[in-house]
Amino acid sequence: MKSIVALQSIVTPWSDGLEPSDAELEAIEVELPLILAEVDLLDALITLLDRPASAFDGRRIRRARNRVLAARRDLTNRTADTSMAGDAA
Repeated sequence: MKSIVALQSIVTPWSDGLEPSDAELEAIEVELPLILAEVDLLDALITLLDRPASAFDGRRIRRARNRVLAARRDLTNRTADTSMAGDAA
């Protein structure tokens, strides 16, 4: 009987390209505020799955949605500024 490890190396050979590149890591770092805001919103929504919403929960969700919108706005403005700066030159 062949071992699983031997079969895996045949099916999925190891490649050095499995790690994210520097450009991909930089893109994740740029989008990190949006990612964290969306995680906060999901956390607020998940807490409501098994209980009714209170006034506090409503405020928490509203604030989380506002943080997501602000992060999206900032990310959009940042990418628009970089593309416009490149176009002007």
